[in-house]
Amino acid sequence: MTDSALAPPRSTNPFAGLMSGTVGPVLVVVLAILAIWYIAAVALNTPFQKEIYERASRADVPFTELVGDTLAQERPVLPAPHQVAQEIYKTTVLKKITSKRSLVFHTGITLSTTLLGFLIGTLLGILLAVGIVHSRVLDKSLMPWVISSQTIPILAIAPMIIVVLNAVGISGLLPKAIISTYLSFFPVTVGMVKGLRSPEVIHMDLMHTYSATRWQAFWKLRLPYAVPYLFTSMKIGMAASLVGAIVGELPTGAVAGLGARLLAGSYYGQTVQIWSALLMAAFLAGSLVALIGGLEKITLKRMGMAR
Repeated sequence: MTDSALAPPRSTNPFAGLMSGTVGPVLVVVLAILAIWYIAAVALNTPFQKEIYERASRADVPFTELVGDTLAQERPVLPAPHQVAQEIYKTTVLKKITSKRSLVFHTGITLSTTLLGFLIGTLLGILLAVGIVHSRVLDKSLMPWVISSQTIPILAIAPMIIVVLNAVGISGLLPKAIISTYLSFFPVTVGMVKGLRSPEVIHMDLMHTYSATRWQAFWKLRLPYAVPYLFTSMKIGMAASLVGAIVGELPTGAVAGLGARLLAGSYYGQTVQIWSALLMAAFLAGSLVALIGGLEKITLKRMGMAR
């Protein structure tokens, strides 16, 4: 009998490799989250559903009917996953993008604020990091203030920013973008400082041996070393910028944006609307971070630093 006859047969399932790779564990986690979500929805919605039965003088209600009713409430304490999915479908597919009831419309408003705040925050963070690395005075005086700035709760400072900017005639997109900038510049600053200081001493000594100027050492050595740190910090900054954009919509009484959608849902007890906006915000954040990750792979590959 040959060795080939003793070998186990090869699997003909084309999805076997995927299931044994990353898709399988991810699918298991997703199913576990959905199961926990459904169980929590039934548990949290049951007390109100029992009150409804008592008002209707219904004493003995089958458990299956109770579960079904708790997952079909109009204003549940915790909406079920299928209720949130239906709400997202109705407000994205069945509504025109220009409609103020469209979740895509509100997402676009928040996205514009997020991107503007992220752009300003990234540029500010890079400039601050370059100054801190190349100036001992800025390192000792500015860096502690950069760190201390993040100890102020954003919910406390956001209304102050809105009021001050409105007093000088600045309104609309920019005040909300500045709140996003406030959250996004910090991780970029810290990451770039770490990256610009990451070259080894022997490499810096080599640049001095070649009589390189500080500008040449920055472009040829420090900046290439800092690129991976920059992209990592940009991912954090993008997520923080989205949080700032949503928070910035709350004190302004905005009528558009995911923050306004959350606020309106809380006013009228529309928990399904709140959860749909939350999941859309999470999807938006994941998409933006994934986009930065794609740019990171392309950039590092072209620089010969692909991981």
